[in-house]
Amino acid sequence: MLEVGQQAPVFKLPDETGTLVFSSDYIGRNLVIFFYPKAMTPGCTAEACDFRDRADALLAGGYSVVGVSPDPIDRLAAFKDKESLNYPLLSDEEHTAAAAYGAWGIKKNYGREYEGLIRSTFVVDATGTLSHVYRNVRAKGHVGRVTSDLLGA
Repeated sequence: MLEVGQQAPVFKLPDETGTLVFSSDYIGRNLVIFFYPKAMTPGCTAEACDFRDRADALLAGGYSVVGVSPDPIDRLAAFKDKESLNYPLLSDEEHTAAAAYGAWGIKKNYGREYEGLIRSTFVVDATGTLSHVYRNVRAKGHVGRVTSDLLGA
């Protein structure tokens, strides 16, 4: 399980336009990576819009934001357009990045266990080291905590 102080796993994923995005694109910058289960669902929409509403403050504080889900790129494009999201959405259909970050695994819902994406956020510093790890978070209120931890606001 990844912990603060460890090197962040590398990734190569297509964004909502189909353009490949590499983790190395963010070397020298701080990056907030949030993993969410499914675009256009109530919880994921609330979280994504919360990041949208705070993206400018995060960027001004030196943090880029990307969202990652197992959705195909066409669904991500529709989600980004519908919600006016102002950061890249990355498609992880094979769950490679989610698994590497520990955001793919066994979930429990109403007593039932199944494999799926575990809502999680990771902050990677400019050197590629994890500076903050938030696992199994709730969609509502989580972004405020991340913003507060990073910006003190």
